Amino acid sequence: MRRDLYSNFAAVQAVASGSKSDAVDGASVDLQGFYSALFVVNTGTVTGAGDFTFKLQESDEEATGFADAAADDVIGEAPATMAATSAYKLGYRGSKRYVRLAITKAGGTSIQVGAVAILGHANHAPVA
Repeated sequence: MRRDLYSNFAAVQAVASGSKSDAVDGASVDLQGFYSALFVVNTGTVTGAGDFTFKLQESDEEATGFADAAADDVIGEAPATMAATSAYKLGYRGSKRYVRLAITKAGGTSIQVGAVAILGHANHAPVA
């Protein structure tokens, strides 16, 4: 097993970076071959007092059946409101095959946001 991070993790786009003015369900991230995931969320400008947060959802199916991940399966906490020009992280250690990031809106106009899922604890390394 290689001891460098590059060979032991995979990166997957979870939410395409851009201006979001409504709630967004991120891409379905397949955890097959991995035992953990870390979601890194990056924000830019917040417009019109945008009030957005995020949470992790899980499912056994790729496109349906998503529900909020159990608190015991989430490491860390999302902020009540994301701030401009900030970075956040949430870890997932649950047993479902698919996980996604859901961005929710409580008010305001928009936020610049994007996210990447870092998949770890691979069954086989190095990871391509």
